[in-house]
Amino acid sequence: MPRPLALITGASSGIGAAYARLLADDCDFVLVARRADRLNDLATDLRAGGAAVEVLPADLSTPEGLAAVTDRLAAGDVRRLISNAGAGGYAPLTQVDPAAVDRSLTLNAVSPIQLVRAALPGMLAAGEGTLITVASLLAFSGGQTDPRMPHRTLYTAAKAAIVAFTRTLAHELAETSIRTQVVCPGVVATEFNDGAGQHVPIAMRPEDVAAASLAGVRLGETICVPGLNNAANALDALLAAETAVLNGGNRPSPASRYHPLPQ
Repeated sequence: MPRPLALITGASSGIGAAYARLLADDCDFVLVARRADRLNDLATDLRAGGAAVEVLPADLSTPEGLAAVTDRLAAGDVRRLISNAGAGGYAPLTQVDPAAVDRSLTLNAVSPIQLVRAALPGMLAAGEGTLITVASLLAFSGGQTDPRMPHRTLYTAAKAAIVAFTRTLAHELAETSIRTQVVCPGVVATEFNDGAGQHVPIAMRPEDVAAASLAGVRLGETICVPGLNNAANALDALLAAETAVLNGGNRPSPASRYHPLPQ
């Protein structure tokens, strides 16, 4: 039997590399990241275990890098897409260069959507596929005022967009065999954000994030929060709150607190 082909972005270290090692017994790979030397080192290890590996160096924050990966996905042979590439860029918004805004949103929000768009036709034609996108627990932090949290306006906006995208896409794909998941880890002990998570006691190992995600796919979870106990209750409460806002706010006249309206 041929092995399914998995394309993993951000594969040179951390969570991306952990996914590759966990899938190595069953999959062949297209490994994507900026650092070709790191990708080649991982490819050597995976090939030693019997996997076929393509190395595709690309910077997904650039149009050229994104085009290279979407073109590869357009071949239609990828059955596992793990979109893990991302960067923090934590800073007050006024301190972010306008060009950096575009790069950050492209990497953290636009590229995962474009990759899914490129991968889906081949998966639908084959009747098989899994789409995993790594977001962040900070996607749910927009209303939080804890001063210990980083300046995160841009990052949170991008990751929240990916959560909403994946949840909505899951409904769109409900009558198909394609499985889709967004992973929202907390602090992880990787090189992300200059390795800040490596010095935090509550940081999760990248191997555990990847393992929880793959287990969540088997459980049918659209949202995987690796560290969250009673996830079903928490996510049901989130859905109930969203439904109350959506249904309650869809009215023909403004709420009573806005009356009398100015003339």
